[in-house]
Amino acid sequence: MIKLMHVNDYLIDTSNFRPLLNDKIVEEFEQEIAEYVGAKYACSIHSATMAIFLSLFEKDKQTITMPSIIPPVVPNAVLTSGHDVKYKDDVEWVGHSYTLHDFGDYKIIDSAQQLDKDQFINQANDQDLMIFSFYPTKPVGSIDGGMIVSNDKSKINHLKTLSRYGTNFEDNSWDRKFVLPGWKMYMNSVQAYVALQNFNKLESKAHRFDQIREIYNNEFGLSNTSRHLYRMRVKDRESFMSSMSDSGIQCGIHYRSVHEIDCYKSKIKTDLPLSVIESETTVSIPFHEMMTDDEILQVIKGVKNAETFWR
Repeated sequence: MIKLMHVNDYLIDTSNFRPLLNDKIVEEFEQEIAEYVGAKYACSIHSATMAIFLSLFEKDKQTITMPSIIPPVVPNAVLTSGHDVKYKDDVEWVGHSYTLHDFGDYKIIDSAQQLDKDQFINQANDQDLMIFSFYPTKPVGSIDGGMIVSNDKSKINHLKTLSRYGTNFEDNSWDRKFVLPGWKMYMNSVQAYVALQNFNKLESKAHRFDQIREIYNNEFGLSNTSRHLYRMRVKDRESFMSSMSDSGIQCGIHYRSVHEIDCYKSKIKTDLPLSVIESETTVSIPFHEMMTDDEILQVIKGVKNAETFWR
């Protein structure tokens, strides 16, 4: 079976494990990501979902407008941080970054599915917060993890305090003082170690993604641009996925429209026809850097054999 996605390797030399149990490797990883995307400061978090929660926490209640085609953890983070949600008919963002909320003087940019060189420089202003994910299948995968970057040092320092029990994060003693109520949401050193190993492979991985995407686009007459997912719209998704499975090819669905899910429904009634169509007809096909040339050809053959279900 050709897998839909590749889970990044978790290779840890347990014979030399003890040196990993310190914050230095976390700081090193923060510096690497900040420098890569062109930001001055970074706060690593246990997951990108927690990063979204923290970035919205303590703010006056707002209505946060987001695409309906989105992982459900995003509206969950918004709702649990004390805000309301409203959904919009944006189906083009998948695999890229988007503005989760604009407070006027700064924005929160959700970039959990994109991590590019100089991305903060190209997409954000100094006061903005940009959030990345290190979930196993993301461009830089780990056991899990997230990060918030910005050029606003005070915002980043406050987020570090919130994510580290509410203590003075610059004090490494066991007797450090609590300065405000906080959580245990920081990235641990093992997460950072694994992510750092995979970060060192990012450029070669991105190059391979670009190669595979270009081959797919040429074969299927599409113009996808994501390095995270390769999605296509089909007429009969169940039959298409069944045909692909019979050919030994795994497919997936990214994503269902959350405004139709009872527990995530917005108080604000919204008609989102594009999101409904996207939710019912879109399928993801295998797309990862470990695919061999033979597997790429097998996927292309499988898609073309199922042509009656998607053309």
